[in-house]
Amino acid sequence: MNETRLLLDGTRIIDHRLEVPLDGSAPAERNGSERITVYAREFIGAEAQAKGELHVSALPVLLFLQGGPGGKGNRPARLSGWMAEAAKDFRIIMLDQRGTGLSSALNRHSLTARGAVAEQVAYLRHFRADSIVKDAEALREHLGVNSWSVLGQSYGGFCALSYLSFAPEHLDRVMITGGLAPVTGHADRVYQHTYRLMAARNAEYFARFPEDRQRLDEIISYVRKQKSAGAPVRLLDGSELTIPRLQMLGMLLGGNTRVDSLHYVLEEAFTTGADGAQPTLSDTFLASVGQQASFAASPMYAVLHESIYGLPGETPTNWSAERVLEQFPAFAADAESPLLTGEMIFREHVQQDPVLAPLYETANALAQISDWDPLYDLEQLGRNQVPAAAAVYTDDVYVARELSLETAARVANLSVWETDEFHHDGLNDDGPMILRELLHRTEH
Repeated sequence: MNETRLLLDGTRIIDHRLEVPLDGSAPAERNGSERITVYAREFIGAEAQAKGELHVSALPVLLFLQGGPGGKGNRPARLSGWMAEAAKDFRIIMLDQRGTGLSSALNRHSLTARGAVAEQVAYLRHFRADSIVKDAEALREHLGVNSWSVLGQSYGGFCALSYLSFAPEHLDRVMITGGLAPVTGHADRVYQHTYRLMAARNAEYFARFPEDRQRLDEIISYVRKQKSAGAPVRLLDGSELTIPRLQMLGMLLGGNTRVDSLHYVLEEAFTTGADGAQPTLSDTFLASVGQQASFAASPMYAVLHESIYGLPGETPTNWSAERVLEQFPAFAADAESPLLTGEMIFREHVQQDPVLAPLYETANALAQISDWDPLYDLEQLGRNQVPAAAAVYTDDVYVARELSLETAARVANLSVWETDEFHHDGLNDDGPMILRELLHRTEH
């Protein structure tokens, strides 16, 4: 039975849970062999409720697909931003993509319980965008909805392209923000673009805060000296602070709404004891770095990250970001003044993370897969009839403009809105305006 409750602003929330096949592509007679739970929240705004149940039942439905991989649906205390805007005209369905949130857990506990590395990898193969689309279709049928609109942010946009590929007949419209995935080619292309974009973003940031480049160099020097002295710096969870993990602070450069946070982190990097002892890295700073370096809250982000680019006919991703780094020596950990990285996952990021270390061999095996199932149907995308619109951010350091426009040219009936006003987090920056723009572009 679905639970119903109210947020402080009067928004009604309805919980939905259903069981789906782990392998949605298996023949019907085998679909019962293993099933997992998928969870979603339905949000109905107070304004819509005030108009009565007949009005609510007639509202169109908007499915939101979160970024990631491994990201759960939003948990708002009250509706704001794009959700408040959408609730004026839609019932909002917030899906916890399989393996996240209140859907069947995908973490070091559930994975190691499955057995050896081979068994874990076989299980993980069922947690990509094609499987998420099958779950969404099962949820749509469960809700008794004939068709709905989809809004995909970042990796959610990748999933939306898979939806357009495999189940377009049940889509009213598709809207994508910062998430036009590359639908052809190897993962190496992604990182060849994003390293260049991150280099430009580093230059932009340090031109704005030149003192932060000096402060970061001081931090790097301190970490190196401590390592050489046999007393490596430890984060608050006890794991070692290495230069590549420190460089993960660059994740804060990925959006307008977070970029100033990096300045605040760096300005509190050092502390000095009352006895005049040599400066050391502060707990405040170590906590902030730990927050960026740890995948405890989203364990599958690192393990599955490069698999989202795995396509049939391509060679294994094989730690693409780490290999492509060799082409960009300014990001090397032993560079004089290493640049900050973005959405790049290295072996070390998994090995040094206490939460993910038990899964390193599994992550490594996943990186060697070459026989991935298709994520997109290029022919279907080329004849698409579903109204679709995508916000492409000119300077997005996570989803490169060039690759986004390349994909857009392959999708029929897709309207592209390119803007340099936002970065990857545009939906959080001015969600209502962006949503209105995309809705306008997808009007029937």
